[in-house]
Amino acid sequence: MDAVLVINADLGPLHRVTVQHAVRMLCRRVAEIHEAEPDQVIGVFPMPRVVRLVRYVVTRWRFSSGPAWSRAGVLRRDDRCCAYCGGPASTIDHILPRSRGGRNTWRNTTAACYGCNQRKGDRTPAEAGMPLRWEPVNPGWAALAGR
Repeated sequence: MDAVLVINADLGPLHRVTVQHAVRMLCRRVAEIHEAEPDQVIGVFPMPRVVRLVRYVVTRWRFSSGPAWSRAGVLRRDDRCCAYCGGPASTIDHILPRSRGGRNTWRNTTAACYGCNQRKGDRTPAEAGMPLRWEPVNPGWAALAGR
């Protein structure tokens, strides 16, 4: 067994760690064994399957706001499909160009192929006569992880 499930003090799952990390958590007394392998020990500890944190860890950040913006995230959100022509995308485009105050945000960036990105240049889609095929959205954690 190479991974140990870490659960919060309220028994909600958090993540998985290696057995070595789990034993370190037990030694530091930040976690307790919740479930163990029968008849297997590591030093004085039974071989853990599941460890439970002693104190509750707040995880609101996972659910309150979406993931941070990234170039790879934009390409993943748009399925590497150009928002202007529908072809395969390899770059990202700022809808409101950065030179005009456009920021790196989910709603201001979209995936674009190299040709469309060059043709649009330093203009808005309306000025370039290149309408978007879809409106960019803020993705959730599940939307980016599920693809």
